[in-house]
Amino acid sequence: MDKIYVGVDIGGTTIKVGLCDEEGNLTHTYEGPTDADQGPDTVLDRIAEYVKKIVEQSSYTWEQVGGIGIGIAGFMDIPEGFVKLSPNFPGFRNVPVKKTLEAKLGKTVKIDNDANVAALGEAWGGAGRGISNIVAFTLGTGVGGGIIIRDKIYQGATGMAGELGHMAIVPDIEAIKCGCGQTGCLETVSSATGIVRMAKEAVERGETTSLSELERIEAKDVFDAAKAGDEVALRTVNRAAYYLGRSMATVAVVVNPKRFIVGGGVSKAGDILFEPIRETFRKYAPEAAQEGVDIVPATLGNNAGVVGAAGLILRG
Repeated sequence: MDKIYVGVDIGGTTIKVGLCDEEGNLTHTYEGPTDADQGPDTVLDRIAEYVKKIVEQSSYTWEQVGGIGIGIAGFMDIPEGFVKLSPNFPGFRNVPVKKTLEAKLGKTVKIDNDANVAALGEAWGGAGRGISNIVAFTLGTGVGGGIIIRDKIYQGATGMAGELGHMAIVPDIEAIKCGCGQTGCLETVSSATGIVRMAKEAVERGETTSLSELERIEAKDVFDAAKAGDEVALRTVNRAAYYLGRSMATVAVVVNPKRFIVGGGVSKAGDILFEPIRETFRKYAPEAAQEGVDIVPATLGNNAGVVGAAGLILRG
């Protein structure tokens, strides 16, 4: 009897649930409200409800469910299945997610950080399928990441491995303070937030750019302007790409992955972002560390979280 694995991606407003087969193929999805404002007990009730519902709606039976994986943003005790603190969810402090849901559902439950889960999703069923060692960067409001070694998430001693956005890589003369409290983090320049900040600063300095005509600048506007040849936008994109490439060169000599995968909204920019990343990586990574290594966009999009969460049961 074929097994099916359930992945749960907990967002601030929506819980997304997916079913994956043993090869990492997503077969069904279901979404429902998180109701985070009603507290942890309600959120856990919703998860249990949605997991039962998606299995009922599929062609699989409950007996075929091999386990349930859950991805959530926050700080956690992964082996024990506790969420210590999740800033996005009111009251989520020392919540025994694993124990509670195993009691509700009668199945094995594993949890992990949402960025690790997205990386595992790409490794198992996306752009890293078939590759044992990958490093994933997620470029959105911040810069997230995940490290997969020998097909499994590498979490480090306390679960902080893969916090790629918080590598202090920007020189002091250019650095600004990051939300984590440190200065010069990759996140301050290579996230969507960082790209918009740098573009706005150029506009405020009075530099000549088409971006000055916009009431509100978004990261996509910067990339569109760069593709149209706007020098300020190009410089901004190249700076974000440069620090991504430098950070990959650093990671390459520590982890030595076969592939870097770049996901998140910013990654949709295409070659105008990826070519300078690759060029910088080739410039700064030792030849032996870049041999056979490629840098590619993610392929699963918004499904990476549920695929990776389902993968926690087999590869977490």
